[in-house]
Amino acid sequence: MAQMEQQMRRTMHMSSSSSSSSSSSSFSSSISSARLRKVSQGLSKTLDVDITGVQRKTSAVVETFSQVQKTTSLPEGESVPDFEEKLRPITAQEGVGAAFKAKVSGRPKPQVRWQRASGAPLSEGTKLFYDDINNQHILKIKILTLEDADVYKCIASNEHGEAIYSISLIVTENPALDFKKKLKKCSVEKREEKKPPTEEEMLKILSGAEKKDYERICAEYGFTDFRGILKRLKEMRKKVEVEWPCSILPLNFRLSLSAFIQDSHSGWNNPQMWVFPVKSGLLRILPSTQVVRVLNPLEDITAKAGSNVVFETVLELKDPNIRMQWFLGTELLRLQYSHGKYEIKQMGTKHMLCISNVGLGDKGTYSLQVGDKRQSAKLKVIDEPLKFLSEFKPEKVRERQTAVFEVRLSKKTNAPLIWKVKGKEVKRDEKFNVSLSEDGLTYTLKIKDVKVSDTGDYTISIGDISATVPLFIERIPIAFTSPLKNVRAQEKGKARLECEMSSKDVHVRWLKDGSDITASRRYAFMREGKRAEVVIEECEQTDEGEYSVVCTQDNDSQEYVTWARLGVEERFASVKSGMSDLQCPTGSPAELCVVLDDEKVDGVWLKDGQEITGRGGVQVVKQGAVHKLIFSGLTDAHEGKYTFRAKGAESEAVLTVADPPEIDSSVLDMLGSQPVTVKAGQTATIKIPFKAKPPPKVTWYKDGVEMVEDERMKVERTSDSTTLVINRCVREDSGAVQLRLKSDCGTTTAHLQLQVIDHPKPPQGKVEFLELSRKCIKMKWKHPRDNGGKEVTSFVMERREATKKSWTRVGEVQSSSTVFSDDTVEAGQVYQYRIRAVNSEGMSDPLGTEEVCAGEPIEPPGTASQLQVSDVTKDAMTVSWNPPGHDGGAPVLGYNLERRKKGSNMWLLVNKELIPDSKFVVDGLIADVEYEFRVTSVNQAGSGSPSNSSNAVMAKDPIRAPSFVKNLLVSDSTNTSISLSWTPPEQGDTPSGYVLEVRPEDAKEWTKSTKIPIAGTGFTVGGLQERMKYHFRIRAVNEGGLGEPTELSEGVLAMPPPVAPRFDPRGKMKSQMVVCAGSTLCLQLSFTASPPPVVTWFKDGSITTGREVITKSNNHSQFLLPSSQRSDSGEYRVHLKNDFGEAHHNVNVRVTDFPRPPKNLRLVEEVPGTVTLQWDHTPDLVDDNEGAHYVILKRDTSTPSWFTVAECVFSSKYTVTGLLPGRKYYFRVVAQNSIGDSDPLDSSEALIIARERECISSLRLKEYAAPPRQVKPSFLLPLKDHAVHRGHDCTMSCAYQGMPTPRASWYKGESKMSDRPRFWQRTANGVCTLVIPVCAVKDSGKYTLVLENPLGMAKCSCSLVIFDKDDKSLLESLTKQANKEKLIV
Repeated sequence: MAQMEQQMRRTMHMSSSSSSSSSSSSFSSSISSARLRKVSQGLSKTLDVDITGVQRKTSAVVETFSQVQKTTSLPEGESVPDFEEKLRPITAQEGVGAAFKAKVSGRPKPQVRWQRASGAPLSEGTKLFYDDINNQHILKIKILTLEDADVYKCIASNEHGEAIYSISLIVTENPALDFKKKLKKCSVEKREEKKPPTEEEMLKILSGAEKKDYERICAEYGFTDFRGILKRLKEMRKKVEVEWPCSILPLNFRLSLSAFIQDSHSGWNNPQMWVFPVKSGLLRILPSTQVVRVLNPLEDITAKAGSNVVFETVLELKDPNIRMQWFLGTELLRLQYSHGKYEIKQMGTKHMLCISNVGLGDKGTYSLQVGDKRQSAKLKVIDEPLKFLSEFKPEKVRERQTAVFEVRLSKKTNAPLIWKVKGKEVKRDEKFNVSLSEDGLTYTLKIKDVKVSDTGDYTISIGDISATVPLFIERIPIAFTSPLKNVRAQEKGKARLECEMSSKDVHVRWLKDGSDITASRRYAFMREGKRAEVVIEECEQTDEGEYSVVCTQDNDSQEYVTWARLGVEERFASVKSGMSDLQCPTGSPAELCVVLDDEKVDGVWLKDGQEITGRGGVQVVKQGAVHKLIFSGLTDAHEGKYTFRAKGAESEAVLTVADPPEIDSSVLDMLGSQPVTVKAGQTATIKIPFKAKPPPKVTWYKDGVEMVEDERMKVERTSDSTTLVINRCVREDSGAVQLRLKSDCGTTTAHLQLQVIDHPKPPQGKVEFLELSRKCIKMKWKHPRDNGGKEVTSFVMERREATKKSWTRVGEVQSSSTVFSDDTVEAGQVYQYRIRAVNSEGMSDPLGTEEVCAGEPIEPPGTASQLQVSDVTKDAMTVSWNPPGHDGGAPVLGYNLERRKKGSNMWLLVNKELIPDSKFVVDGLIADVEYEFRVTSVNQAGSGSPSNSSNAVMAKDPIRAPSFVKNLLVSDSTNTSISLSWTPPEQGDTPSGYVLEVRPEDAKEWTKSTKIPIAGTGFTVGGLQERMKYHFRIRAVNEGGLGEPTELSEGVLAMPPPVAPRFDPRGKMKSQMVVCAGSTLCLQLSFTASPPPVVTWFKDGSITTGREVITKSNNHSQFLLPSSQRSDSGEYRVHLKNDFGEAHHNVNVRVTDFPRPPKNLRLVEEVPGTVTLQWDHTPDLVDDNEGAHYVILKRDTSTPSWFTVAECVFSSKYTVTGLLPGRKYYFRVVAQNSIGDSDPLDSSEALIIARERECISSLRLKEYAAPPRQVKPSFLLPLKDHAVHRGHDCTMSCAYQGMPTPRASWYKGESKMSDRPRFWQRTANGVCTLVIPVCAVKDSGKYTLVLENPLGMAKCSCSLVIFDKDDKSLLESLTKQANKEKLIV
C-alpha cells in the first residue's frame, strides 16, 4: 500500500507539472504536505526531459543588410560605412563555439558595436575584440547555450551614416548534453550531501526514466543494489495505475491519501472511477485502461503562402512522458533536419505544431500519434501570384552620391532577384551593394559614387516578372577654383590669361568679345589637367578686349563662363636727341637726325605736313633708335619744314636759304624800357617780329644760357617772327632774356627783362631746437633767401608723428619772428616738423626738420649677445642668442638673423619675417661648409647694431652632445663662496669639460663662472655677496656641443651654516586662550632662525585668509583679530620654515558667547506623573568646557509663570517628576553658560498628564512605622570602570546604605570635586550619581566616592578612560583594569 501511495503521489505531480497554467489551490492539509511537495518537486526535476527529438532554439535563417546616409553631400575622400566582407549565419549545437567576423570600411573610421535583435544583453561568455592583422571586428562565443540563439546585429557608424548587417545564430539542442544537464540539475542537492539515496528515493528517480538508463542513473547516484531496485520497479508496475485529470483535480493541492487509501482498500480493485469529495472540488480516480483522452482535437487550416500555421490539440495524458510523433501524410516529421521549419510547443495540456513560412509544398494531412491514438487535420495553402508592391519612378541622383533602388515584393520567394544595367547583370562589389531586408520582402540596390557612365535603365527581374527604372545622373556644377583675372600688357609685349576648373573632364572654348578664337593661330592655347591658358606673344592694340572661357561637360546643358579683360598700353618714346634748323648752300648734302629712347618705336618724316616717301633725292634711314633723313643735294624744292613724328615724340627742323636777320628798332626800345611781368603758374608769351630770308636760326637765352624747349617752354618760329612761350611760369624763370637770330648772312640780338611773381622760397638753414622737453618743443629758423617778389607775411607750422604719414597744422608765426614753441606734445613721442613761408602769392615749400623726441628719445635696441649654434646637422643648425641688455626704450619686436660662408663678406638674411623668439632653426645649408651667423635686434625705432659673428660651424652631422649632468649639489658654503660637486652625465659622448653658470636671484642673465670649461667634477665659486641667494646651473660640453643644463632646484644663500627655526622660550607663548565674543584676539610669539623663516598662520589646518591682521618681522610675529566671533574658535598654528628646517606652535582659542538654543524638543510620558524630555544638543555644549549646561522649566496652563524644574543638566534627556494628573503643562529648555542664557526652546503643545487608575478603592493599609536604627555606611553596588568616546557624557552611579544618611564627597585623584561647577552630583534614595558632560582627554583618571556619617566612613573607586575612534590603546588599558580587584573600604 505504501508503494501505491508513492506511485499516486508521483503520478499526481507529473500531471500537475504538465499544466503550466495551473494556480495554487485554496485548501491545505496538515498531513505530511511538506514531504509530498518536496518529493514532487524532485520528480519534476528528474522527469523534465524532452523526448520529441533535437530541436532548434531559433528556427529561421536571417541575413539582412541596410545602409543609411545622414549627410546630403559627402566631402571628397570620405564615405558612408560599409561591409567589405559578407557575414554568414551560423547553425551550431550547444556546447560548441561560434564566431562572427566583420570587416568594415568608411572614412572617418567607423565605430563598430554588436547587439541582439531581441534586446537581450550579450551573454557573459561573449567576447568582443579587433583583429589588427586581418582588420576584422570579431564577436566570439566560447560555449554556446540555447539562450544564445538570436539575430545578431553588427552596426558600423560614423558622422555620415551607418550600416547594419543582421545574421542569425541558430543553436540546436545536443541530446548527449541535454540529459546530463537535467540529471545534474535534479541531483545538485544529492551531490552536495554526498550521500547515496535510499531505496524509496531511488524508486522515485527511476520511475520517470527509460529502462536503458537505469544502470547509468544508479551509478551516478552511487546506488549499489541494482538488482533489488529492478525487482521493486517490476512490482510497482503491476499495481493499478491512477490518473488525476487536470480538469477535475484542484490545483496544487496539499492532501495526503494515506489514510483514505487504507480505509478504502476493500473497494480499490473495482474497475470503475471513484469520485471523492474534498473541500474545494472532487478527487476522481480513473481506471488505468484510459491512457490518452482528447479534449480538443486537431482542426483543418487554410492559410496563405508565406504565413505561419499552428496546429493545436488539448490532451489528457496518463503518462506525460509518453512518446508523441507528428506526420505529414505517412512521412514522419524530422524536426532536427527542418532548419527551423517545424517547431513543437506545449503549454500545459495544449500541444502545438508550429509551421513557419508555409508554401505549396507544405499542404497535406498532418497527424499526431500519441500511444495508440492518432488524430489528423488538413492544411490547405493558398498561393497568391508574385508581384511588385513598389512604385517605380525615375531616380535622379547627384554625381558622386549614392543611388538607392528599393523593390518591395508581395510575398517571399526562393527565386533569385537579378539586377541588370545595359544588359549586364549587376554583381555585388565595391560599387554595387545588393541587400535583402529581415522580412525577406524588400530588395535594395545601392550604387556608390555614381558617375555619368552609370546613367541608364536598371532592370529588376525575379521569376516571371520584371520592371525597369531609369537612373539619371545630375552632374556636379563646374566651379572655377581660379577664375580669369584682368591683365594689362604693353604693346609689343607678352600677355597670358589662365584659369583653373574644379574638374578636368570638361570641354573648353575661348572667346574674344563674344567671338570664338579657339581655332585662331594668333593665340597659343595650352591645357594641362584642370588648368587652361592662352598666350599672346606680341600684343597689339587690336588684341585689347574681353576674353572669356566657356566650359561644358557631358550630360549637362549648362555653360559655365569666366571672363577677364586684356588691356594693351601704347608704347611711347621720347626724343633723346632732336633736330635743329639747317641752312645749307644749294646742291650741298644735308642730314636731319633724331635719336629716340626706344628701339621698338617707329616714326615718320614729314615735310610741310606731308609724309616723305623717300623719293626725289631724299633717303629715310633707321638704325635702331636713330632715325635719319639724308639729302644728297639740296634744291629749292627741298626747302621747307621737316618734322619727325613717333608715338610720344616729335622733332622739327627748317631747311632754309640764309638772309641776314633784322629786328625793328622800336621793338628793341620797348623791350628795353620796361620788364615783362607775369605771375607764377601763368603763361609768359614773348613775341618778337623780324625780317630774314631764309628764316634765321632763332635762339633764346636766359641769363646767358640758351633756353631749351621742353614740356613747359616752347619757341614758336615763323618766317617773320619768333615767340617764346613759357607755360606755368616759376620764380626761377625771372631774369635777363636774350633773343639771337643767326643765319649765314649775319646775326642780331634783342634783350629784355622777365619778372615772375611767386610764393616765397622755403625758410633757410637747419632748424635749431632750443628746447626738447616732455611738455614743450621749441625751435628756431632763418628767413627764406627769396621772398618770391613779395614780402613774407607769416610762417605756417606743421607737425606729424613719426609713426604716421599725415601732417597737422599746429600754429602760425608772424614774419617778424622766427621762433616757435609747441606745447601740445606727448612725452616720449617722436615728431617731425616742417615750416612754410607765406606771402600774398601763397606758401612756400616746407622746410623739414629731423625727427625729435619729446623728452628722452627711443633708440634702436642694443646688441644681442652670446650667439650659440647647436643641433648641427649637414643641412640645418639651431642658432640661439640672448636678448640685448638695452631695448632702446621700446620693446624688442623681433630679430633678423644673417649668415655667411666663412671667408665671405656677403651676409644673407635667413628669415623672411622678424623672429619673435631668441632661437631659430636655419635649414637649407650645404654639407661640409662652415657658416658664421650674426643677429640684429629690431624695435619701434628700427634695427640695432648687428651682434658679433658666431664662431664658424661646419654643417655636418654632429657628434652626440653630452646629456644632463647628474647629482648637482652644494658641498660647502661661506659668506663669499659656494662649493659645488656633480657627477658626469650617463648619456651622450664623454664631456671634455663643464660650463658652470651663476645668476643672482635679482638678475635675469646667467654668467659663466670661468672663461674656460671646468675639467673636474667640483668647483668653488668665489667673490659672492654675503647672504645673497644665487642660482647655479651646469652644462657638460664636448665637440658635439653643450648639453642640456642641470639647475639646482633652489637658490643657495652665500652664508655660514644655517640655523633651523625655533621658538624663543622667553617670549609670551600660550597654548590656550579664552576670549569673549567681540573682544580683540591677539597672539604673539618670538623666534630665532637663519635665514629668516617664512611665517604662516593656520586655523584648524587651513591657512587663515579672513579678517585677521598679521604682523611679521625677522624674529617676531603677531596675529590680531580686532573683533572676535564664535566662529573664530579653534586651534591656531603658527608655522616657521626656512631652507633648513621648520617649527610650529599650537594655540587653542575658544571664543565664548551666549549659547545657541537646543532643537527638536520631544515629550514622552513613560510613567504616570512623569514626563521625559528629549532634545538635540546645542553645538555650544561641546565647545564650552566651563560649565555649559541646560535649565529645565515648566508652566501650568493655568498660570503664565515659569518654574525651574532642574538646573545643571548636561545630557540631552531629562525626566520631570511630581506632575499632577489631569493638568496641562508646557515645558522649556534653556542652554546656559558663564556668559548667559540662550533663547528658550518651548514645547509646541501642552501635554496632559494622565490620571492614575484606582485598582482597589476600598483597601486601606495601616501606616508602618519603621523602628529607628543606625547603620555604618557601606556600598551595596560599587562603582564600575568606564571607557567613554571623547565628546560624550559619562554617568557614574552606585548604591549604598547608611543611617543616618551619609554625606557624599567625590574626588578625582587627590582633588575634591565638590567645588567644580562643570560636574553634576546627586545623592538621593540610596543612589549616588556623578555626571561628567562632554568628556575630554583631561577627564581621564581615577574617581573616588567617600561616604561619611557618625558611625564611620566608606570608599569606592573607579577608572575613567577617554578614547578617540580606532584607538588601539583602549584595549590594552581595559585589559589591565580588568585584572585589578575592586577595593571597597
